[in-house]
Amino acid sequence: MIKSAESQMMALYLKDNSLVKQFIDSYVKFIEEGMQKVINSQPLIEPQIQGMQLKLGGIRVEKPMITEADGSRRPLYPMEARMRDLSYTAPVFLEITPIIKGVEKRTEDVFIGEIPVMLKSKICYLYGKSREELIKLGEDPMDLGGYFIINGTEKALMTLEDLAPNRVLVSRDKAKESVEAKVFSTRMGFRGRCTVERTNEGKISVSMPSYSKSLELILVLKALGFDKTDKIIESFSEDPEVKNDVLLNLELVEAKNKADALETIGRRAAPGQPVDYQVRRAELLLDHYLFPHIGVDSSTRTAKAFYLCRMSERAIKVAYGKRVSESKDHYSNKRLKISGKLMEELFKYAFQFLIKDISYQIERANVRGRRLSMFVVVRPDALTDRIKYAFATGNWVGGHTGVCQPIDKYNYISSVSFLRRVTSPLAKKHPHHKARDLHGTHFGRLDPNETPEGPNCGLVKNLALFCEVTTGSSEKGVEDALKQLGVSPKL
Repeated sequence: MIKSAESQMMALYLKDNSLVKQFIDSYVKFIEEGMQKVINSQPLIEPQIQGMQLKLGGIRVEKPMITEADGSRRPLYPMEARMRDLSYTAPVFLEITPIIKGVEKRTEDVFIGEIPVMLKSKICYLYGKSREELIKLGEDPMDLGGYFIINGTEKALMTLEDLAPNRVLVSRDKAKESVEAKVFSTRMGFRGRCTVERTNEGKISVSMPSYSKSLELILVLKALGFDKTDKIIESFSEDPEVKNDVLLNLELVEAKNKADALETIGRRAAPGQPVDYQVRRAELLLDHYLFPHIGVDSSTRTAKAFYLCRMSERAIKVAYGKRVSESKDHYSNKRLKISGKLMEELFKYAFQFLIKDISYQIERANVRGRRLSMFVVVRPDALTDRIKYAFATGNWVGGHTGVCQPIDKYNYISSVSFLRRVTSPLAKKHPHHKARDLHGTHFGRLDPNETPEGPNCGLVKNLALFCEVTTGSSEKGVEDALKQLGVSPKL
């Protein structure tokens, strides 16, 4: 029987590529880079003790181990975890250096908890094993891996579909008769919606997290340091529509300079408070809640002002019909959160509790006059219990439910299909007709046929056979290259 070109191509692809490769690669990236990134985001623990600090260093993950009732430790293999209803987890160690009155003490390698291990990843005993070796370990040589074993149950993390972070989306609001440019600004786990809205009269306002009311565009620009009228006008393009709207908005604001603008914002954000407190509150809002993905210190205010100008320009051009509004259903405006990203979010959440617990234990030991020992004050359960709870219930960070689910092992095809499933965070009760529709940009990325019937139709999808999801990369390299080419914030 002569094989068709399509089947030959498929056979060659599947010979060298696993259908769950991206999930394993993403998990490995989390183990090798993501965990250390979370530690680096908060490298110091400062308990309420005079002259006492804890410096956090390198983190490492060993291969899965089990401690028996008699105290002996030995390797834990996946099949034993299934048979004995155990969790296939690996111990995590962190370097902690006490700093007492500015003097660094001896660094200790402390066990801080356990983390679930993805089968066939680099820290799994099945990694790189041949067919014969897998059979000897009691494993199915056809099994792809890419899932976890929690309390003896095989569970997989669902791929979550969400709107792209740090990307400007402009849309028309027919109910309000306005045009809205919004960006889901995301930084180190924090996600906030920043919006620029233009009304039919041409008034432009800015809204941000942690402050419910909107602020005038020109007022925010002046507070960010653009306190001269000429500088504000120069920051926008020469299009007559844009210039007309900017001149209109300049007349609506009475604040003359940066100090006046900060006081006005502070007065609205913290009414009845002293002026100094109001100004600090206004600066906090602009630095930490307005476009946090650009930065959270005062040096990034100029870049935020230019970014605000670009958003406003796009909203104005859509309002005048010079530019089309973006579609939320276009797949270039979507991102898929795969296992590594989901694990990083969960680890960051659990690690915050570990830090609080360490601070509490140190303070308690100090009050009781006990000798300080890292092995005593660090309770591994603080981290492990929260991670295991999320895996056991499927309730994830950010209010998502059903993220971790038992694998459908009815047959081989159903288990592969389950691992490549994509779920939408939209509520299945509501119609969401456009979100459920098949979009042209799904071609080659999502399977047009495989979706359940009923309330989940169009919200639960599956990756196409040849579709691969990239694990992401840092933008810093691109930014550095652009700066070397002479690109300035204004451009």
